Amino acid sequence: MVQLPELGLHSVPAKIDSGARTSSLHATVLERFERDGEQFVRFAVDFETQQVRQICEAVHVDWRGITSSNGETQRRLVVKTPIRIGDVEFRAEFSLADRSSMKFPMLIGRSALRRRFLVDSGHSWLQTPGRKPVEGYKP
Repeated sequence: MVQLPELGLHSVPAKIDSGARTSSLHATVLERFERDGEQFVRFAVDFETQQVRQICEAVHVDWRGITSSNGETQRRLVVKTPIRIGDVEFRAEFSLADRSSMKFPMLIGRSALRRRFLVDSGHSWLQTPGRKPVEGYKP
């Protein structure tokens, strides 16, 4: 579970994917606008199981071609915002994408992890306060 404090998003289930370069957040882009000379984007993050919609605003950093796991390249908006994983908080870039068919609404890619974390693929929930770590399969 991660926090995106400037977006008002707390306890967001996230999957670590060291094979993905860019992190991704499930969102529906509502509008792009300018504020004080900077480009912003307003988007909605839906948590369907809780039937909650959070409206967020973030600085629009870029448009990028992102190749998904099925090999398809999509042009996506990229925003930059602080993220908290465990006790570590830092700014990271996220592409905004429709992840409604995915198990996790957020994917944390290797660019966000670089020089901050060591990934142990044999465990889960190591950085989530209140969750007991789960060990992976051992043959």
